[in-house]
Amino acid sequence: MIDRRTLLSATVAGAGLCAVAPGLALARLPGERRLVVVILRGGLDGLAAVPPYGDHHYERTRGDLALERPGPAGGVIDLDGFFALHPALEGLHPLFTAGELALLHATAAPYRARSHFDAQDVLENGTGRPRGARDGWLARAIVALDPAAARAPLGLAVGPAVPLVLRGEAAVASWAPQELPRAEDALLAQVSALWEGDPQLGPALAEGLRMRAMSDEVIGAKDNKKAGRPGPRAFAASARVAGKMLTADDGPRIAALEIGGWDSHANQGRDSGQLARNLDALAGGLLALKETLGPAWRSTAVLAVTEFGRTVRPNGTKGTDHGVAGAAFALGGAVVGGRVLADWPGLGDRDLHEGRDLAPTTDLRTLFKAALIQHLGLSPRVVEAEVFPESAALRPLPGLFQG
Repeated sequence: MIDRRTLLSATVAGAGLCAVAPGLALARLPGERRLVVVILRGGLDGLAAVPPYGDHHYERTRGDLALERPGPAGGVIDLDGFFALHPALEGLHPLFTAGELALLHATAAPYRARSHFDAQDVLENGTGRPRGARDGWLARAIVALDPAAARAPLGLAVGPAVPLVLRGEAAVASWAPQELPRAEDALLAQVSALWEGDPQLGPALAEGLRMRAMSDEVIGAKDNKKAGRPGPRAFAASARVAGKMLTADDGPRIAALEIGGWDSHANQGRDSGQLARNLDALAGGLLALKETLGPAWRSTAVLAVTEFGRTVRPNGTKGTDHGVAGAAFALGGAVVGGRVLADWPGLGDRDLHEGRDLAPTTDLRTLFKAALIQHLGLSPRVVEAEVFPESAALRPLPGLFQG
């Protein structure tokens, strides 16, 4: 038998965008700051995305996957004489030179066992172990920002489901393309009248209808059809949806997006091929987000992270296997960029983690904590006690955000 909450979700889901509010704890950010978290599911090869061509072991250990050094005929795009961008990420280079893109390398979540499921769980739950929390660190941060404020959900999930990082007690708007038949206005009016007096479902349905109206207003039919599908090629459309929602006057200010397709076990390619196409789509989506945000880009921080990196050496099927450390992106007008942040461990045989992976030297939680403290203004005490418990020894990356 279907219960009232399930019926509510199914009814409003026909609108394309709904409010998921377990406790109806609504929140608003002070000012106009925005935070977007992009999860690259499958394990991005950070040594390909941000190749350390200046490491004298790079060509030997990468073998057939080693990219050409920077040069007049092409090759990787130099950043600082040691690190570079993959050629498919060329569109992001102007952001780097403008100080709006920082790269992190040899970074990882506190997990080492190479399971996609467990690694993603650790990345999103914010603890040091799989299933260490039932909610996500971004959801806990939303509650910590202002659990009593009430105008609209502060968080937005763009995609077919709300990812763990946004699940919890926070009010979250969830947008997905309209695949189910759209609920008729007359039906919704009848349901609203039926549940108007319900202290929980009445306000939740009203909020869902408000968000549907916003969705109709700010999301065009073209983006509505393309966004939310799995895989990198649809990322630009999803990013435009997120940008439009984040710039609405009474819209959310924190968003989570996810892109699959980064598990490059076979035929990974170098400057062309599967990975290059995905990186090109990632760059295009990030630039689409910047364009759609418009002036709001100046007060926005975007974090693009993955659950783990890939093996340093290629495997027998011209790809890479599950690894440990990799690369992450921090971009936006609120980022103090133009640099690569790395405590570089090296690619020599003795430098590798367990003889096969780039060794992790920077915990991704130092990036997340910096965004919450420096950008969103949460106190370090609250971040360490409520958002990332047992992380007091991890100092936020200094000076990464405008503050």
